[in-house]
Amino acid sequence: MDHHNRHVYHCPLRWGDMDALGHVNNGRYVDYLQDARVDFLFRTAKELGADDLETGLLVARHEVQYRAPLRFRPEPVRIELWISEIRAASFTVDYEILDVSPERTTYVEAKTRLVPFDFAAGRLRRITPVEREALTKLVGA
Repeated sequence: MDHHNRHVYHCPLRWGDMDALGHVNNGRYVDYLQDARVDFLFRTAKELGADDLETGLLVARHEVQYRAPLRFRPEPVRIELWISEIRAASFTVDYEILDVSPERTTYVEAKTRLVPFDFAAGRLRRITPVEREALTKLVGA
């Protein structure tokens, strides 16, 4: 599997994220995904000159599939994310929350569809050519 276009984010676990069994509460994963996505898009926007990708986005849809329970531990968990689809007025970020050692263990697979929003005008907008070019560089597998 080709992972070269994946952004990697190391997400700390907080004691308050755990349920009574010592596993990450399912509701917390969406926060983890958001932290990873903001890191990804802020960094990307700066590097690729697409500044509106930082702020002018709304979440249209989340899909989260739980694969294995994640136990609390002091080490952060790895989140790999990449762009899977670009349309005229939306794009999709895919994620995998996982550990890579001692063996590759996937806890969550997820997708978020994001729509660019013009907050000044109060309406959805299309993806600009600069944004499309930036996002295309981040399409991964």
